[in-house]
Amino acid sequence: MAPLADGPVLVVACALLCALATLPVAAGVARLPEPTEPPARRDDEAPRPTYAAIGAARGLRAGAAVVAGILGAALAAATGATWALVLLLVLVPPGVVLAYVDLRTRMLPNRLVFPTYAVVVPLALLGRPVSGDWDGVVGSALGWAVGGGFFLLLWLLSPASLGYGDVRLAGLIGIVLGHLGWAPLLLGLWSGLLLGGVGGLLLRLLDRRRSRAYPLGPFLLLGVVVGVLLGPAAGSWAVSGP
Repeated sequence: MAPLADGPVLVVACALLCALATLPVAAGVARLPEPTEPPARRDDEAPRPTYAAIGAARGLRAGAAVVAGILGAALAAATGATWALVLLLVLVPPGVVLAYVDLRTRMLPNRLVFPTYAVVVPLALLGRPVSGDWDGVVGSALGWAVGGGFFLLLWLLSPASLGYGDVRLAGLIGIVLGHLGWAPLLLGLWSGLLLGGVGGLLLRLLDRRRSRAYPLGPFLLLGVVVGVLLGPAAGSWAVSGP
């Protein structure tokens, strides 16, 4: 990678691209099919809002676009004009919307996750002819195996702790971060779990109506940002030492 080597034009362009691409994704929330089996809740817990209600909320599109623009700029500044940046930018619009939907409903709609897979996987494979080597392609494959496999194991051991949507999302994150290397991948996944534990505790303290379950998706996606921004430094520190 070549951090900050491509100037402000790339940063601004990625910010605008992510912001504009997020607008139709956010608008599509209202058209998502409602789940046939929503997560169980306590009697004193607030009812789960419908996708239609979430999609109709004022400020959703603008807020999601602003967040996506900031993320696009930060990722571009961190990675420079690399093929990994393309994968990251593809993840930003659905990732921002998925984080918000999961925070409100504890659901990660397949209608947002699967199309993202359909775009990210071919782009990861195109890394070979574009970059000229197999490192990114192999890294993405290993990232999918590590991310999806580890969260699948967690789900099998304790299905009440996380939903299968988190497993799908972890595999997607693994593909993207794996393209950057082992340090961003492992730091990103670990950060997502750590932030999820701390954030889940805070959510329960702030809202007593929540059940013991809490949304993990937003924190997994936040871990992506941590992995991208701090992964290279963490990898260098691990190799050379303090």
